[in-house]
Amino acid sequence: MASTQARLGQQALAVLDVALRVPCIFIIDSIFNSYSDPGLGWPGTMGKVLIRVMGVVISIVVLLLSQKALFRFYTLFFAVVLAAVAVLINYHVTSHIDFYNTYYKTALGFRLFPKNGPTLWMGMAAVQLLFSVGYVFLLDLQSVFAALVVLDVMIPLWAMMLELPADARQLVAVFSGLALALNTGVCLAMRLKWFYYSCRYVYLLVRHMYRIYGLQLLLEDTWKRIRFPDVLRVFWLTRITTQALILVYVVRAVREESGDATGGAADGSSDPQGYLLSWDVFWDLTSNLIISGCDSTLTVLGMSAVISSVAHYLGLSILAFIGSTEEEDKRLGFVAPVLFFILALQTGLSSLNPEERLVRLSRNMCLLLTAILHFIHGMTDPVLMSLSASHVSSFRRHFPVLVVSLALFVLPVALSYTLWHNNVLNTWLFAVTAFCVELCLKVLVSLTVYGLFMADGFSNVLWEKLDDYVYYVRSTGNIIEFLFGVIMFGNGAYTMMFEAGSKIRACMMCLHAYFNIYLQAKNGWKTFINRRTAVKKINSLPELRGYQLMDIEDVCAICYQEFVSSARITPCHHYFHALCLRKWLYIQDTCPMCHQRVYVEDEGRDRAAFSNNNGGYAAPQDAAAAAGPPAAGANQQEQPLGELLANGAAGGIHVARGAEQLDNELLEDNDSIEYDEEEWGTQNGRTPIEEDYINDDTDSTEE
Repeated sequence: MASTQARLGQQALAVLDVALRVPCIFIIDSIFNSYSDPGLGWPGTMGKVLIRVMGVVISIVVLLLSQKALFRFYTLFFAVVLAAVAVLINYHVTSHIDFYNTYYKTALGFRLFPKNGPTLWMGMAAVQLLFSVGYVFLLDLQSVFAALVVLDVMIPLWAMMLELPADARQLVAVFSGLALALNTGVCLAMRLKWFYYSCRYVYLLVRHMYRIYGLQLLLEDTWKRIRFPDVLRVFWLTRITTQALILVYVVRAVREESGDATGGAADGSSDPQGYLLSWDVFWDLTSNLIISGCDSTLTVLGMSAVISSVAHYLGLSILAFIGSTEEEDKRLGFVAPVLFFILALQTGLSSLNPEERLVRLSRNMCLLLTAILHFIHGMTDPVLMSLSASHVSSFRRHFPVLVVSLALFVLPVALSYTLWHNNVLNTWLFAVTAFCVELCLKVLVSLTVYGLFMADGFSNVLWEKLDDYVYYVRSTGNIIEFLFGVIMFGNGAYTMMFEAGSKIRACMMCLHAYFNIYLQAKNGWKTFINRRTAVKKINSLPELRGYQLMDIEDVCAICYQEFVSSARITPCHHYFHALCLRKWLYIQDTCPMCHQRVYVEDEGRDRAAFSNNNGGYAAPQDAAAAAGPPAAGANQQEQPLGELLANGAAGGIHVARGAEQLDNELLEDNDSIEYDEEEWGTQNGRTPIEEDYINDDTDSTEE
């Protein structure tokens, strides 16, 4: 119970902390959106600019205060507000003689004050007593000063009860207000020392964190400490809600004035109260809210925070549906708002006219939707590959991932069809269509690889060509993805030169050219060279076939399966399956058993008797016989273009299957030599393992 109460208390403090920081964002937004009158002259303009700068600086300082300092600041602020309200009420009531006999209504439709008489001054006394007690409580005054403050606030009411002349009542109200203002000033001056030391502490803390941790960690710590995304989210939702209420109130007022109280329901039914809105009116209100929701940089940030929340919970829902637990896949709530904000800055969203802003926002949302679909595919593809590689037979595990994959194929097609039937061809529509087609191709590649792995799982024989087929499929997909990247770069260059050029767009194009074109081509070429080198190494090793395998009573040290058709001999006299050794050589060029280099020149090759993996020796064979015919598929010709852009082969399936049949005896036989990572890099004076060549798919399946 105590822990629950403590947790609720912490949550309440967090909510209050966010709520008290939101007004600072409103003030900064209103200052930036305000317009200066050119007719004021340079003195008036300079004074207005100075006031704006001071307002922005004070708002930023309050926004960055710690939670304790923020609460103390608002305590003093509300005390000043209560004092000002009490003084204004006293002065207003005592200055208007006929105010009490006036029938006064507010916009809400009820009387603000009762009529003249004892009821009036008794009600005023209750209100002023409440204000004075709140003022004393917030400033934490001592008992004597508290009584004097309450007495000072109530003195103008006594003048009204005694029916003093109007001038006398005004004089009493003025002196009462001056006394209360003097007391407030003294209290604030006494707390000026606390304000100075608080600011100095914050400055020293910020300087210390900057020197020790750097600017990036300082900004991240401040971002989390003030809960800036939550502040922006509350700011945007509060602003939109307030504007919606105002617009609905204006629509109702216009209807009442025009005498149109039919409601305008879509089905033609009457609405005497005027609560229902027609579809046209509702669409106009929604459009106005959306347009005003991105009319400044801060409102764009607020909309990005709302999109972040929606994308975060969408990503968590999809991860729970497909059964993934990867932490890296939970970054959708970060990627989506960053992309939306970059698109808004790139297109100048907040500076456009209202009509153009609505159109541009809808186009940016279409681009954002395609990016989110691409990210979701990145979440589902590892799960799809894992299920097929591990040969999971449960239909419940496969069904959610297949449903999401099918949705990722159908949604881009539907989006492209809708956009092409409602828009003319332009650079934006071309970009969205290219992203949709690329996503469909990526889904087809994933499903094709998934089908290959599932077919291998139902097969009872070793499918040696599986690794090559998977590589060819992924290579084809990566080639198409690379071509789309080049096409999108050209589309962006055309847009920048002939439609809407900006510095941000140029920076984004440079990043796109580096990450999506240069790095992808570089990694694809590295993978191609790695595979070609592995094939060359395999072809250079002698091969055992037929009766030669009978002299070796052991299994492959990589997959722990017996040699059925052939085996490859390394220069260090260890033997493996050709397919297993080729997958190992994708990672490094050393023997899995003794970590000596596998590939040596022909003239330096050792032709002595070969040993088995347990340390025993078989009968020596002739060099030509030991070389034997090449393994099936070892001399395959690989197309440079087809393998230039591939992310790597998806081998290791048979290794995982062999590992499931492992027993303790084979463990003792084949794990007699163990090295840690440092020993691998220093064995026989060799260079450390090059982790750059590790293939993601091979690692995931071999584990």
